[in-house]
Amino acid sequence: MINEVDKVEILTLQDNYIDLTATDNNQVIARAMPLKDGLFKKSVLSEHGFSAIVKTTTGNRTRAMLFDFGFSDIGAAFNAEVLGQDMTQIEALALSHGHTDHTGGLVKLIQMIGKKGIEFVVHPSVFKSPRYLKYSEERKVFFPAFSRQTLEKSGVRVVETNEPYLMLNGDVLFLGEVERQTDFEKGFPIARVLEDGVEKADAIEDDTSIVMNVKGKGLVVLSGCAHAGIINTVIHATAVTGMKKVHAVMGGFHLSGPLFEPIIGRTTEELRKINPTFVIPTHCTGRKAIIHMEKEMPGQFILNMSGTKLTFSS
Repeated sequence: MINEVDKVEILTLQDNYIDLTATDNNQVIARAMPLKDGLFKKSVLSEHGFSAIVKTTTGNRTRAMLFDFGFSDIGAAFNAEVLGQDMTQIEALALSHGHTDHTGGLVKLIQMIGKKGIEFVVHPSVFKSPRYLKYSEERKVFFPAFSRQTLEKSGVRVVETNEPYLMLNGDVLFLGEVERQTDFEKGFPIARVLEDGVEKADAIEDDTSIVMNVKGKGLVVLSGCAHAGIINTVIHATAVTGMKKVHAVMGGFHLSGPLFEPIIGRTTEELRKINPTFVIPTHCTGRKAIIHMEKEMPGQFILNMSGTKLTFSS
C-alpha cells in the first residue's frame, strides 16, 4: 500500500522549455532563479528530454529520488549544479522507459550522486535493442542502445519489474507495465524493434510512471512520455492504488505531431472527466496540445519548465 505523505516536491532538472522572466510563483510553483552573488551568470538549460528530482515529506522526514535522466550527457547534471542541488541526498532511481531522451544523462548524474548499490528500478523491456522509428523502408531512425552493462558499470543495483513496485519505503509507487484500456491511445505506430533479426512493432511496454499520494488531496501521477497513453496511465494508477482521487497529472503526454494530434481533444476531454486539481503537460506533449489544455482547463493548467519546482501539500 502506498503511503500517505504530507508533501510532494517535483523539481524538473530537464524539460523542453525555459523562461527566466516568468513571474508566476505561488504556493505550488517556484520558478528557477539561477543567481550567483546577486548576478545572472548562467541560464538553466532546456532540451528535448525529461528528468526530475522527486521528494516526499512526512513530518520531519524527507526522502528523495531521481526519475529519468534527460537527453544529453550534461544537460540535467548542469542544471542540478546551477540550481544548487545536493545530489548525494538521492536514495533511489527510476526510469520511465528506455528511450535516449530519458537515459542520456544517466552516467553523469549517478556520478554526482556518488553512491554504490543505489536502487535503480526499471521495466525489463528498457533493454530491448535495436529500437527505431520507421518512417519508410529507406528511413529508419535508431535509438542508442541502453544496456544492463551500462547500469552495472555505474555501480547501481538494478531492479527489473513489470509489476507495481514500492520505492522510498512506500512513499512512491513505480507503476510497472501499464494496462492499455482506452480505445484511442494506440501507442507509437512507427516504433519498431528487431528481435532475432525479425522486425516487429515496438509496443514500448516498458513505458511507465511513478505515483505519490498526498494526504487528503489524492494521487500525483508523474509520467516520462506516456507512450502507454496518459489516460491509460492514470486509470492504471487508480486501479493499482485503489484510490479514485487524483491531485495532479504531470509529465510527457506524447501528443506532438500528425500521428498524435488527432487525439488531443479526446485526451483533454478524458482528463477533464478525471478532474485533477492540476494538469502539468511536459516534454513531448507538444505545443498544440499544451495550448489546447491551457484553454480547456485554465484553472488546472500549469506550464512546466526546466528548473521549476512544484509543491503539492496536504
